[in-house]
Amino acid sequence: MPVHTSVSSQDSPGKGAGLGLALASALAFGGSGVAAKPLIEAGLDPLHVVWLRVVGAALVMLPLAVRHRALPRRRPALLAGFGLLAVAGVQACYFAALSRIPVGVALLIEYLAPALVLGWVRFVQRRPVSRAAALGVVLAAGGLACVVEVWSGLSFDALGLVLALGAACCQVGYFVLADQGGDAGETAPDPLGVIAYGLLVGAAVLTVVARPWTMDWSVLGGSTDLNGTAVPAAVLLAWIVLVATVIAYITGVLSVRRLSPQVAGVVACLEAVIATVLAWVLLGEHLSVPQVAGGAVVLVGAFIAQSAGPGKGAPEPVAAGGEERELSARGTAA
Repeated sequence: MPVHTSVSSQDSPGKGAGLGLALASALAFGGSGVAAKPLIEAGLDPLHVVWLRVVGAALVMLPLAVRHRALPRRRPALLAGFGLLAVAGVQACYFAALSRIPVGVALLIEYLAPALVLGWVRFVQRRPVSRAAALGVVLAAGGLACVVEVWSGLSFDALGLVLALGAACCQVGYFVLADQGGDAGETAPDPLGVIAYGLLVGAAVLTVVARPWTMDWSVLGGSTDLNGTAVPAAVLLAWIVLVATVIAYITGVLSVRRLSPQVAGVVACLEAVIATVLAWVLLGEHLSVPQVAGGAVVLVGAFIAQSAGPGKGAPEPVAAGGEERELSARGTAA
């Protein structure tokens, strides 16, 4: 799964649009927890919320799956991998890890994905990476440790740590698979089709794992408490499905196509910062000084990674920010 570079300028419009899409994706993904928490407190199991999220998004994207019905014959492995890793794997491993280790520890391990992406590029593809890219990842990981206050609930559970690392590996699969075909012009798989079929595969897998027939469906017809404000459960579910899943995946995949897996991965670290800030504003969960400082460090790391130039002395370097995807008109319009 090669990651290509281009000689286009770092200040190109394509890169700017890619960064905007990556930020939009982080914002959309980051809002999922704020909307999901009231549903969970109202009586829904966390895994059932995930199932509703993925199934609802799959139904929304179903017309696009029908439109691109030839895609499963052309790229079956890509669609299966995206559904198993980028949709079902991340969700299932993360929530399973939460049952055994603290939230902060699980979140930090999951967002080691950008470092693992660099490892994939460097040691599996055997392509060089710039020092600035590595520095950006290190800063982002350190800042995340402060944002989630990893020291407040450290506990060692081997299986929990393995599950959290599994979520991180699945997150790597999301960034690497989202990048596939971005440089193939008219023959590239349509990103919307990939997302639609990935959600369908993920929904099928999560149906077996979550067992939705045991869910308390009456919760969806009532109201939930959002920091003292009564909000219909259906409204929160609609937000999770339409914004935190459909829009989040679309903007995320398109950002990877325009940037690269490693750049998009570092920018995605902002999701934890955004989630923490939204929880502060909407749920009344106050930020500590280390969390504010950690958020600033994550921002610095993301900036360094996205602005990094090509590594020196390499004929085809993998630069954290020096590449731009030339998307087809179809992919851009999507």
